[in-house]
Amino acid sequence: MITDNSSVAEAARPIFEKLKSMLESSHLNKFVAIEPTSGEYFIADTLSDAIGKSRHKYPDRLAHAFRVGHKAGVHFGLHSK
Repeated sequence: MITDNSSVAEAARPIFEKLKSMLESSHLNKFVAIEPTSGEYFIADTLSDAIGKSRHKYPDRLAHAFRVGHKAGVHFGLHSK
């Protein structure tokens, strides 16, 4: 079982890359949480819901989330006029 955040992210990335084209054609802008030990993934409209689905099935395992069709899962920033 993977127990630290960086290892989870490293293990989830190749799984996401294999799923990427399929997910982009049918789940653009959704969030996908990948539990890398099982390889299972959970799709939802929100980051919280995707992680929640993973935690419900695997309460003792970490998952890493991606936003389908985006370089980052969430964007932080300030817009000024």
